[in-house]
Order: sequence, then structure tokens, then C-alpha cells
Amino acid sequence: MKFRTADVNGVRIFYRESGEADKPVMVLFHGFPSASHMFRDLIPMLEKDFHLIAPDYPGFGNSESPSRERFDYTFDNIAELMDSFLKALQIDRFYMYVFDYGAPIGFRIAMKRPDSILGIISQNGNVYEEGLGKKWEARAEYWKNPTEELRKQYQSAFARETVIGQYTFGTEEGSVSPDGYSLDLYYASVIDDYAEKQSDLIFDYQNNVKLYPAFQDYLRTYKPGLLAIWGKEDPSFIWAGAEAFRKDLPQAVIIPVNSGHFALENCCAEIASEILRVFAGQK
Repeated sequence: MKFRTADVNGVRIFYRESGEADKPVMVLFHGFPSASHMFRDLIPMLEKDFHLIAPDYPGFGNSESPSRERFDYTFDNIAELMDSFLKALQIDRFYMYVFDYGAPIGFRIAMKRPDSILGIISQNGNVYEEGLGKKWEARAEYWKNPTEELRKQYQSAFARETVIGQYTFGTEEGSVSPDGYSLDLYYASVIDDYAEKQSDLIFDYQNNVKLYPAFQDYLRTYKPGLLAIWGKEDPSFIWAGAEAFRKDLPQAVIIPVNSGHFALENCCAEIASEILRVFAGQK
């Protein structure tokens, strides 16, 4: 595995790269509050069959974290930057693995250049209202009435207890290493103005929900191969979100795994095996 950086529209983007250049490209889009390190165990399991690229978004992980005055922390803007990142690396066709925040980012790119997408792995990467867990009801009220008090209240999303809970809820006791969430908490402590940047994205998430019908239309129109492999105990993006893909892609492969939100933490080998079964060897 190589650890690289690319200057993209004046922003330094960190990424992990592995696998031979002549293999099909798979781009791994991470979620919140994580970074490309969430794929640390998956990449070695796929590198014989794919050329893997895993970037950190601006304001996450080891990528540059430009000020809010210089960079708008919205999903539209991050997706645009990630598309420019792929173009800078001359990646024209690729599979994409989308998780959590990676889904609205990846699906924006897929809608923009649908002929580039070889296939999609959605691991708890939701694009259906059916997949929104109970907590999203309160967030919808916040979006309608965005007071400063509620903005600060939702900073609990990246509090220590919340982050650890995101990793461990719905998993067998002792099955999740502390490495992943400890690194996330470290990044949160050292990235400049982290709370405000992440609060901008929490508020902007409403625009992802508004785009769900467009994402679904993309699926119906272009019919990409899709594997939805889901931690079935995830309280944020519930199992119904995986099953909903069948409405628009009856041929989708939909598989539950015995985990919660960060399913790679305790089901990585199973997820890798299904990716290889469904997509390895395709052109």
C-alpha cells in the first residue's frame, strides 16, 4: 500500500493506493466521522483483484482542512472536489464503495458521469427515506428550525461516547478494535475548527435527503450492478434502506451482516468475500 497526496483545486488531498494499475479501479468513499483508515483491513483483501484508491475528504483524516472562509463544507462541494480528484488521477471508469457520507458524495459523482461507474458497493450507504433511522426525525426538525442552540446540541454527534457507540452498537462484545474510533477521536481533537466544519455538514445533510429521488432515478435509468451489504443492526441507516434498493434495481444483491454502522470493523472478511464474488473478474 502507498500513501500519497494530490493537490486538487488548491486543496491537498491524502489518499491510500494499492493494487496493480492494470486492475479495475475501485474508489472507496469513507463515512463520518472517519477517514480512509476505515478501509485498512479491506484493502489488503481486495488488492489482488482491484486497483484501490481511498481518499480522505477535506476536513477529514490526513487531508488538508481549509478554513470555512476558503472552502464551503457542503456535500455538493466535497463531491465536486472528489470528482476533480478522480480526474487529477485520470480515473475514468471505476467501481465505488460507498459508506455513510460516502453515499451522497459517490452518487453525486455517479449522476454526473454515469458511464464511469462499473458497479457500486453500498455498505450502509443510504439513498432511501426508508433507511433513515429514528434519530433523523429530530434532525429534520432541526433543519426546519436551525437555532444556534440546536446546532451546538448536534455537536454530540462527534462526542467521544457517540463515536464509540457508532462503532460498537449492534456488535458482539469484544469484536470491535478500539483502533478505528480512537483515530477518529484523535482527528477530531487536532483538525482546526473541526466542530464548526462538521456542524456545517450535519446541517447540509438535508440536501442529501432532497436528492434521494434523483439518486433513485439514476439507479433506474442506468442499472449499475449493485451490492448492498449492510450491518443490519445499524440504528442510523436501518436495514430497510438496503432492502429499498430492490424497488429500483430488482437485480441488486442485498446481504445483511451481523454488525452495526461500521460493519467493516467486525465483518471485513465477509464483506470482502461478497465483493469478490459479485464483482471480481468483471470488465
